[in-house]
Amino acid sequence: MEMQLYNTDGREAQTFKPIEEGKAGLYCCGPTVYNYAHIGNMRPYTIQDVLKRALTYFGYDVNHVMNITDVGHLTDDGDEGEDKMIKAAREKGMSVWDIARFFEDAFWKDLERLNISRPTVSCRATDHIQDMIDMISTLEEKGYTYISGGNVYFDTSKFPEYGKMALLDRQELKEGARVGVDENKRNYTDFVLWFTKSKFENQAMVWDSPWGKGYPGWHIECSAMSSKYLGPHFDFHCGGIDHVPVHHTNEIAQSEAANGCKWVNYWVHNEFILMKTGKMSKSKGNFLTIQSLVDEGYDALDYRYLLLGGHYRSQLVFSWESLDGARSARESLVRKIKALLEESQAAAELNEKALVYMKDFEQHLADDLNTPRCLADIWSLLKDKELGADQKLALIFKMDGLLGLKLEEEASREEEKVSLDGEIEALIEERNQARKDKNFARSDEIRDELLARGIKIIDTPQGTTWEKV
Repeated sequence: MEMQLYNTDGREAQTFKPIEEGKAGLYCCGPTVYNYAHIGNMRPYTIQDVLKRALTYFGYDVNHVMNITDVGHLTDDGDEGEDKMIKAAREKGMSVWDIARFFEDAFWKDLERLNISRPTVSCRATDHIQDMIDMISTLEEKGYTYISGGNVYFDTSKFPEYGKMALLDRQELKEGARVGVDENKRNYTDFVLWFTKSKFENQAMVWDSPWGKGYPGWHIECSAMSSKYLGPHFDFHCGGIDHVPVHHTNEIAQSEAANGCKWVNYWVHNEFILMKTGKMSKSKGNFLTIQSLVDEGYDALDYRYLLLGGHYRSQLVFSWESLDGARSARESLVRKIKALLEESQAAAELNEKALVYMKDFEQHLADDLNTPRCLADIWSLLKDKELGADQKLALIFKMDGLLGLKLEEEASREEEKVSLDGEIEALIEERNQARKDKNFARSDEIRDELLARGIKIIDTPQGTTWEKV
């Protein structure tokens, strides 16, 4: 089945045609590891996970590459502001290297809780400095750079198609330029490829280069690493819609200038997750993490369900009420699947009617990753009285392999939980009888056995209860 995906480069839905038959190269902008990722950051990784699952399902061998930005990255995409890594290290009393590893580990943990598969290649910027230096040297040899104020800049006037994907008008940009723009730039849209000591007095992460000891600009990282692992021309580049006007625009310019060919065929951008007060921002402190949701009693998969319930190209407003709704829906699905498992322990081959459901689901997935319609397909088939439990299970498990909600696993865990609850209640009943029989040794033995399993017995005037510790 052909996949139709909205391509930001062209502003239209386009049929995916791979560069190499049967293969798909996928590059995704990864995290800057100076703080915990907030729930808005998790939206692109979730939809990228669905995209990868879909491409694999439709027969493509996916090479998924994602960078880890563990080099200083400024608080403003336009080469302004403070260095995020240094700022975090100062605030937390840690080295920049420790900051990077700590928050990278936290990021992977969040992805695991959201059931997002790891990329084929995850590449740290600090391991690819030479690749960046090599690309900058190529740009220098081709006449796309200049040195000013100690920094190496990309000269956007030398790249006629600069800003084409973002629909930028250079004259409007020039007229709307902010006061205090970098005076070292020849053009407002120029950007730094390599910083030297001229930017920060005490920069912790610096490397030797042909232009002096310093560190790379943020934009060059993605260009150098994607080209290294996917080649100079590949299929997909994904990221948040906020990256279009600066980061991705700059990536295109330097990549195509260096490589001498078209860089990316399909650009897949997701919209924001908004709080009621506006866009989440780490710098402003108005953000929630996956751990924040877990601390409030939610499962990370509740949030994944919430994300899948909105189309990735539409803004989504987060609220606790909407998360409550997602949790309720997901838990209801799990209960229904548990009931189906009790009725039929084995999923069957799909019959003709079931195949119609699967074809509809595939079509909705192939139609620009329409996950809301895909979820609706699951609910529809659950209500179909003509489908047996075995057919429903086969359909749901196949569909969930693409949505990633772990429905079979969660339903099985629910069965285990019910079984465990019954076992605990039986032991408590035995303990109560032992106390009545004044067999305090057995009573204490049961109490200690349950405590060792993480269950605390609570005796009250109304009876005995228990809780997990």
